[in-house]
Amino acid sequence: MTDLSRIDPVTLSVIQASLQQVCDEMDLTFSRAAFSPVIAEANDRSDGIYAAEDGALIAQGSQGLPVFVGVMQFSTETIIKRIANGQTLAPEPGDIYIVNDPYLGGTHLMDVRFAMPYFRNDRLVFWLSNTGHWPDTGGAVPGGFSASAISSEQEGLRLPPVKLFKRGHMDNEIWDIIRSNIRVSDQRIGDVKAQASALLVGAERLTQLLDRYGDDTVGQAIVEMRLRAARQMRAMIALIPEGRFEAKAEIDSDGVVNQPLTIALAVERRGEALHFDFAGSSPPCMGPMNSVRATTLSSVFLAIRHIFPEVPLSSGAFEPLVVENIAGTFLDAAYPRPVSGCAAEVSQRIAEAVFAALVPALPDRVTAAPAGTSGNFGLGGHDPQKGRDYVMYQISGGGYGGNADHDGLSNGCSTIGISKAPPVEIMEQNFPVLYHRYALHEGSGGAGKHRGGFGLDYEIELLRGKARASFVMDHGRNGPQGALGGLDGGVNRVEVTQNGVTSVPEHLSKAQDIALSPGDRVRVRTPGGGGYGRPTERDPALIEEDIRLGRYSAAESQSRFGR
Repeated sequence: MTDLSRIDPVTLSVIQASLQQVCDEMDLTFSRAAFSPVIAEANDRSDGIYAAEDGALIAQGSQGLPVFVGVMQFSTETIIKRIANGQTLAPEPGDIYIVNDPYLGGTHLMDVRFAMPYFRNDRLVFWLSNTGHWPDTGGAVPGGFSASAISSEQEGLRLPPVKLFKRGHMDNEIWDIIRSNIRVSDQRIGDVKAQASALLVGAERLTQLLDRYGDDTVGQAIVEMRLRAARQMRAMIALIPEGRFEAKAEIDSDGVVNQPLTIALAVERRGEALHFDFAGSSPPCMGPMNSVRATTLSSVFLAIRHIFPEVPLSSGAFEPLVVENIAGTFLDAAYPRPVSGCAAEVSQRIAEAVFAALVPALPDRVTAAPAGTSGNFGLGGHDPQKGRDYVMYQISGGGYGGNADHDGLSNGCSTIGISKAPPVEIMEQNFPVLYHRYALHEGSGGAGKHRGGFGLDYEIELLRGKARASFVMDHGRNGPQGALGGLDGGVNRVEVTQNGVTSVPEHLSKAQDIALSPGDRVRVRTPGGGGYGRPTERDPALIEEDIRLGRYSAAESQSRFGR
């Protein structure tokens, strides 16, 4: 039995902060060195340290996507098991594995994970892992967000854990296979080297930490961090009244069958554990809005992290959270079900269901529903001016839900992470597009005592060449849910203008392979957050201020707030 009493609180706090700093530096290295704007500017990536025995989360960068917290834990666990079973080559110093298989502890194919074994004195003691969103991994459409895929093969290249780097050197044969199956592959090498470099920086900083405090002390601190995180989460769960709290969230459609998908959730506190029962959710769907098990579990974890942010990131924090009855639903997809929408869209609707269920139990902590979509927009084509092909990926923010203290944030990042939309100037430099507008989606905030934040309104014109556009978004049928009498936020709106004719996609928030010519445009207005509390209780001065700033018209204010 390890004697934890030898670790004084100050040393424990310093080691915990130092592990966090190692991950933060990996994040920073990854973004600064990456080629793709979605990583370099939008920070759609994450880095972490994981246990050698079972892949359990030890630390993750504070600027990484929360949805990757659980996912990389499951992915690392899968690699460890496959090595033990002889399905994957055993690790050696300098190796880096690459994997994007959604069914092996992943998300969707564009989230490519690297995992590097960390050896000390010839003993494997940690895994360092990171995930980066590649702009393209092949498949039917540029960018990978195929809105009408009916099988995994249509979504892109699927990689089991294989060694892309062997003893410090890239395996060019593996890389040739990868780049032969993805678009603009010559540009991906910059992201590959950035992703690998981030892990190498992490290994160097981890070595410095171990040299300073000693392997035993750091190991004891990690054990204590896990125990304390579990204890803190149980203390937070104790704030929830015992009982059963139910909610539902709906996804517009699966992109193929134009009918909503339902996430049915019942949350129940049983002693020190919190149970999440998804019985009654829709069965597996034909289109790409299925969610793999790792993403579903991670979505529950991140929702609780939003509610209890004071609990430190560690696998221990997840131990009292029990997810039940996802088997047989679209929240537990198996091969070959398509899953491109799981991480960016379904994950956020799972979190929305958690918020809706728990807001009556924890009204001072839980907000009304946020925008609930990443606004995934992909554009691919050939730029005749630069003489090269391109794949552009645009994510966009939306309104946050109102809460007990104040209005929701406008144009905030998605529920699943801290990724922000790349600057307009960067996008216009890299791709043959012109942004005609980039503003708040006025009127989209749900009315309430504390209204929801406003979404984003942007419009892009293709300037030259031919291109194909695809998008996988959500909340086109119904806006994000209001809470405690608040009204729902505004819906997601997409309009495509081709040859001067404007149309709305059949599935509202999902479409693929839209042919664009120079002068054609795509306009997207993302959802606003749900309102919190009765609109009639809103401070009249705040209503007047919103009207003065053009956030609502006088008529909209009268119909929503009653004055």
